[in-house]
Amino acid sequence: MADTEPLSPSASSFKQNFDLVTPEFEEDPKLLWGSVPVPPFVSDKVVTWVEENFPHQPPPAVEFRGQTVVKKIENVRMIDRYNSKNPTVGVLYLTATHLIFVDPDANKETWVLYMHIANVEKLPLSTTGSPLLIRCKTFLSITFVIPKERECHDVYTTLTKLYQPVHIKNLYCFQYTTAAKELPKAAGWDYFKLEHEFKRMRVPNDQWSACALNQSYELCDTYPRQIYVPADANTQILLGSSRFRSKGRLPALTYLHSNKASICRCSQPLSGFSARCLEDEQMLETIRKTNPNCNFMYVVDTRPRINAMANRAAGKGYENEANYENIKFQFLGIENIHTMRASLQKLIECCEQKSPTMSGFLSALESSGWLKHIRSILDTSCFIANAVDKGISVVVHCSDGWDRTAQVCSLAALMLDPYYRTIKGFQALIEKDWLAFGHKFSDRCGHIQNDPKEVSPVFTQLLECTWQLMQQRNDAFEFNERFLLILHDHVMSCQYGTFVGNCEKDRLDLRLADKTFSLWGYMSNHLNEYINPLYRPEMDETIKPNLAPQNIKFWRGMYSRFESGIHPREPLEDLLIASKDHCTSLEDHVQHLTKRINSFKNMLSKSAKRLQGGSAALQSRYSAADQTRGPIEVNDNRYNYDRKLSELSAADDDHPLKTSDFSFSNLSISEYNNEVDKVNEDINSVAVEWKSLRSVVNCPTCSIPFDQITKKNHCWKCGEVFCGRCIDKTVTLPGHESGNPVPVCRQCFRVVQQVSP
Repeated sequence: MADTEPLSPSASSFKQNFDLVTPEFEEDPKLLWGSVPVPPFVSDKVVTWVEENFPHQPPPAVEFRGQTVVKKIENVRMIDRYNSKNPTVGVLYLTATHLIFVDPDANKETWVLYMHIANVEKLPLSTTGSPLLIRCKTFLSITFVIPKERECHDVYTTLTKLYQPVHIKNLYCFQYTTAAKELPKAAGWDYFKLEHEFKRMRVPNDQWSACALNQSYELCDTYPRQIYVPADANTQILLGSSRFRSKGRLPALTYLHSNKASICRCSQPLSGFSARCLEDEQMLETIRKTNPNCNFMYVVDTRPRINAMANRAAGKGYENEANYENIKFQFLGIENIHTMRASLQKLIECCEQKSPTMSGFLSALESSGWLKHIRSILDTSCFIANAVDKGISVVVHCSDGWDRTAQVCSLAALMLDPYYRTIKGFQALIEKDWLAFGHKFSDRCGHIQNDPKEVSPVFTQLLECTWQLMQQRNDAFEFNERFLLILHDHVMSCQYGTFVGNCEKDRLDLRLADKTFSLWGYMSNHLNEYINPLYRPEMDETIKPNLAPQNIKFWRGMYSRFESGIHPREPLEDLLIASKDHCTSLEDHVQHLTKRINSFKNMLSKSAKRLQGGSAALQSRYSAADQTRGPIEVNDNRYNYDRKLSELSAADDDHPLKTSDFSFSNLSISEYNNEVDKVNEDINSVAVEWKSLRSVVNCPTCSIPFDQITKKNHCWKCGEVFCGRCIDKTVTLPGHESGNPVPVCRQCFRVVQQVSP
């Protein structure tokens, strides 16, 4: 029998058959059409024949809201753990930067930034498909059920490659661009200078001076170039102390109080069981002498004593009290990063209970130990703040001086100095104690693939401790809870380069100021969202919190913020700000109308005087002819004036004011018609009534549903409520006397600017 002609299947069927056979290859597999893996038992000749006879046409590119879609999967179920029996069915999109789930029925979109993903887990197959559990660093936990197991595997593989890049230069900040023209790339990078912050604290001075030994990071590569040390500390003392401290992190000034008491920070000494360093002893003595008001100072080791003793076996440890004069040592028991990481994981499990009961939730919260750790950080910070407030200087360290030391030094300064409780001051505090002094943000936040044991919620704890202070003294802080949440999310997102890298040297080497945007620049354009309406700037005293166990609260707004139904629709602060803004608008409008009314009074008064002068001349002319009428009565009443005018006109056809269409009303219209029209326009440019926030569920422009963490914004012209993306314009309204630009929606902006849509 002659050779039969080979079958000619379609290219699509070939692709489908190859897709079904996709074993894992240790070596790079052969690819059909450049993208489809080919099993090893298929020869190169077959692959070449298929590509020549059935050229593969790539599918047309799919876009979603301007982003190119890498993969699109339909009929995906999104499961809400509180309503697992009624899952949401929609379309799942994978783009270059986000995972997007679209529910077409509810017109709702769920966006998950890849850099926010903490881990991805494939769950056992179910009857409806293959579940994929995604946990985020923002404490969003979401489960997608994908119909086909192969598609679920593709999504899982894609996410594991994208949410944690191998190289730091592949982070989102290096690709991120913004369409907002008002945010140039350079904005925010020059908002903070370390020397300016110390100058605010009146440093340098007679006791403290700038050290030039670290200009090239030779003294300590994790410290800033500009550090401040006692003026009496010479080069030999500084070098010796640096060599004796772990990672070269010698004692350096971080905060100077008005009473000359200071907070210095460093790392643990390399003392072992018996080692000592005369230069380090002299260094601490010079720090003590910078404060002439007290003859001793504290050295605070933030670790539990047993941990510090264990480090001695590794050649490190803590200061030997016998070798240091006029020093009092304190161990204050904050656990290490590994304990904190495990505690947070237990807290997340507590918040993810499918059927939480009161006893179950409280028991899980207690066993996590999270609130106990928060209290220990606050307790240590209070000890330092109270000592400095009493005029006693403090030197603080933990192990390497970039985790627990950063927490307590910044929180103590927050309690002592009201400047750090403002928006600008809190940003300066983070720049100084966290960014400049080398907190390992990239390692602790898991920005890139690294040792998972380096990940720990150190900065999250700082934000929570700040929130705990705000709960007790809300009037002492200029910023609100949303400010802390935005800060937390963008530290994790790597959308901005501000928190990328582990120290100042890393950021300079990466040239982040040239290649990425600054978070501070973005936040400066949204300051109205972060204002605390209860803030009283005159309250400038030291904060002394009550750390009784019942005063340490669970931060629902952080750890349970994505749970629907447990939050009020609007925070109290948002309602107060909306009421304040509405009153401001009305008061401004009243001032404008009052000025307009006074202007009309003046114009009417001038008209009345002119008419009264003409009437007096007529009275003199006709008084002899008609003695019985008496004096002519003139006022600015329209009816009386027209009646008198008609009588005078009838008496003499040659009356000088007699015209065919003259009247007071005609006089007003002819002279003031333009002014009246302008007043009507001014009145209509200001919304007298604003729509209630509670009645708004979706943004009227983009239809995005509002959730409990999204700020609602009023348009000052029409009074409607919009999301932040749809009310990004400001304009001066004609009906406001002050002339200050106010937020308006895009449609009203076009109307005011008289620009056609």
